[in-house]
Amino acid sequence: MLTCGCGRWMHTEGIEERAYADGALQWFIRSECRGCGLKVGVDVPAGQMRGLVDRLMWTDEALHRLDRMPPYLAPLVQEEVEQDVRARGERVVAYDTLLRPRTGERIVWDADAEHRLDNVPAPVRAMAKIELERTAAERGQTHITVALMEEIKAKYFGMGSRKSDG
Repeated sequence: MLTCGCGRWMHTEGIEERAYADGALQWFIRSECRGCGLKVGVDVPAGQMRGLVDRLMWTDEALHRLDRMPPYLAPLVQEEVEQDVRARGERVVAYDTLLRPRTGERIVWDADAEHRLDNVPAPVRAMAKIELERTAAERGQTHITVALMEEIKAKYFGMGSRKSDG
């Protein structure tokens, strides 16, 4: 942990994700001494925050994505993501962390399913992706298909594709 010149611990106040032209992802970690008020910021390669983050933190970008989710979904996503991060021994929820499958399995999206996901309204797209990948992993499946999407849509919204009679 960082120690201030006044002898107190520095507390993590926020983390920003920064992508550079060469593709490198950096985190800018903001810390503050609650004793004297000194504020410092440190650029580190993403994921390498040893001793700089004092508790579970969400990056500003991940928080922005969470804040844009419907109010009835955000607490569920937050709880699930934080449980996953703690189980992995991590301290930072980054934007990519929010979108990764919680099972650790590699899930592949069929091209048609990926195209259809692009048509899902932005506020629910991340949650839909998480739920689809979780469902596939729980069933031991490694592919997201349009059929699975229709099944999940019917389950949550009662809106499966309707076949015409004839």
